[in-house]
Formats: sequence, C-alpha cells, structure tokens
Amino acid sequence: MSDAREGEEPLVEPELDDEPSSRATMARRGFLGATIAAAIGGAAAAFAEPRRPMGGVRLRPPGALPEEAFTDACVRCFRCANACPNDTIRFHGLGAGLKQAFTPYVHARERGCVLCGECAEACPTGALRPFEVSREGWIAAVDMGKARLNEDLCFSYHGRTCGACYRACPLAGQAMTIGLYEAPTVHPEHCVGCGLCEQACLHLPQAIRVIPTVRRAPGETSRREPAERPRPRERSGTPRWGERG
Repeated sequence: MSDAREGEEPLVEPELDDEPSSRATMARRGFLGATIAAAIGGAAAAFAEPRRPMGGVRLRPPGALPEEAFTDACVRCFRCANACPNDTIRFHGLGAGLKQAFTPYVHARERGCVLCGECAEACPTGALRPFEVSREGWIAAVDMGKARLNEDLCFSYHGRTCGACYRACPLAGQAMTIGLYEAPTVHPEHCVGCGLCEQACLHLPQAIRVIPTVRRAPGETSRREPAERPRPRERSGTPRWGERG
C-alpha cells in the first residue's frame, strides 16, 4: 500500500547540502590564519628597530619626564590625548619600536601645543607632570624643545613682512621678539618648544622648526641627541638649527 494519497505528489526527503558548512569552516580557517599572521607580523614589528627615522620632528607633550623615565612611566592609557582640547597629541605605532610604541608625541608642523596643561592633569602615573598655566609656569616647568630659525628661508629676512610665528607664540616678547619687517629672533632661554610658531610658519618648507629637548636622567648615557643639520652663518641673536640654544 502506498503512503502517498491518490493525486498527491509523493514526499521527497530533502538532500543535505554540506556546502554552507564547508564555506563557514573555510572562512573560520582563513580568519584564524590571518589573525596568526597579523600577530606574528605585529610582534616582529614591535621587537625590531625602526628601519628609518620617522618623517618630521616629534616632541613629547608638555611636562614630560626625561625620555627614559618617560617611556618607563607611561602606561599607554591614551588619557592625555582624550583630555587634549586641541587634538594635538598623536601616538607612535609599532613601527617606532617596542620602547616607543603607543607613547604620545606632538608633531608641531601639523598642530602645535597650546600649553593648557590638560594632558598632564589627566596623566595617572606622573609621566607628564602638571604645571602652572601662566607665562611663569610654562618657562619654569615646560621644556618640549627649542625653536630654530633658518633665516635663509624666512620671508622677513628677505624684505617681505610676515610675523606669523611671532603672533602665534604664547611667549611673544620673551621667547621671541621681532625687528625690521617683523624678522623674528628666538630667545632659547625662554622658549618652551610648544611648536605653535612652526605650525604658523607660512613658508614651505617651514623656516622655523622646534628641535626636541633630549633630557637625560642621572646616569643615562646611552641615548644620543638627534642629529641637526649645520647652517653656515648666523644673524642677530637667533640660534641656528645646528647650534645649541
């Protein structure tokens, strides 16, 4: 006796298709392989030395400890960048090497520091030390770098009035003064290296750069200061890129 009624099509058991399951398995294997490869590549990048110096000059945020002490104290929490109202702080990637990875820096040409002190207040470990937000407080406690002027590039030293760097300087009249055609003179004893002058410079490439301060903790001798390109001659009281302030 047939199970199918008259006039009705017999029921057909559906065939099981293994293809979706096979595709899912292949996708999982591909994802796992890519994850492992990325982890291996990331570890290799982290433990390797940078293959070339990073482009541009990087400064530490204001209030930073000497470099070795800073990288030891920094816990890579990113709170400094979250607190920064000017969106100034960036972070090194793995390509900078394990010691530098995920530590904060300021790229002055891109965006200088307004010296508000919020990053230092947010730092939980003291890698960035709080400072008084005033002219006196900046000069006493902030030492990010020193501005260096290339008069061969500066518009104001070639009869074209500019003054953009002077107007951007938070310590104008102390860290920087101006003369004929608003030609700037840097006074390194008062310059804190915020980088606002470099950001404001209208010349391409910039006629003024901030060279990071390399401060050594007691007993530290292994680090070398970054090489600076020597300049042939000097005008006024402004230090050249290749000279000490």
